[in-house]
Amino acid sequence: MSSPQKLDEVRRLERLAFRGWPALESQDLQGWHLRFSGGYTKRANSINALEPQASTDVEALEAPFRKRRRPPVWRLTPLAPAGMADLLKARDYEPIERSLLQRCPLHDGFLADPAVEISPSPSPAWIEAFAAHSPVRPEHRETMRRMLQAIAQPAGFAFVRHEGRPMAMAIGAVEGDHMGLFDVLVMPEARRQGLARRVTESLYAWAWEKGARFAYLQVVATNAAAMPLYAAQGFRTVYEYEYLVPPAS
Repeated sequence: MSSPQKLDEVRRLERLAFRGWPALESQDLQGWHLRFSGGYTKRANSINALEPQASTDVEALEAPFRKRRRPPVWRLTPLAPAGMADLLKARDYEPIERSLLQRCPLHDGFLADPAVEISPSPSPAWIEAFAAHSPVRPEHRETMRRMLQAIAQPAGFAFVRHEGRPMAMAIGAVEGDHMGLFDVLVMPEARRQGLARRVTESLYAWAWEKGARFAYLQVVATNAAAMPLYAAQGFRTVYEYEYLVPPAS
């Protein structure tokens, strides 16, 4: 059982992350936060608990997704009611991914790299590179553009190019004393050159100037390429969460 203080911290970080990667539409229902974005990204199309005393009425909570003809994706954090994962698994729901929310303290030792451009909004070239390399399916690109434009300011869209070609990119979203780090991408031909470190640490330096004193990120637990970098930068896991989806009909 998590302590009330721990759950308050999870709740705070969840709210920050909801706003850092905003859904196009959301709804609070029976102690859960429902997010809808036309099927673009699991995170922005998910069912998220707000409190351990939330309802366990699966049908009622999935109804808004069924109405939109979208598969209900459950994202279970420590805020979910005890036994919720077992309840879903008993209905043959399948866990598809375990992720970690990690946080690190920022400091003035993180330095901005002059090769990393940071803009307050995504340029057409940034959007094109993100869509191509994320990758984003054509039917989701307009949703993606709307979501990127909905990130609250101050936002930083980091970009590294070489001879006009995109090399690496990432997003920082500052709210209060925290910066959310999202979608760190390094293009295949540019890997093993330290670009992920240069892009992320440039964003930490940018966020420090904006008043942020912590950075948080969400990373898939099996991402062996990213985890050593984040650990070296000072990130530590605050909590885990799991995605579950219903059986294919």
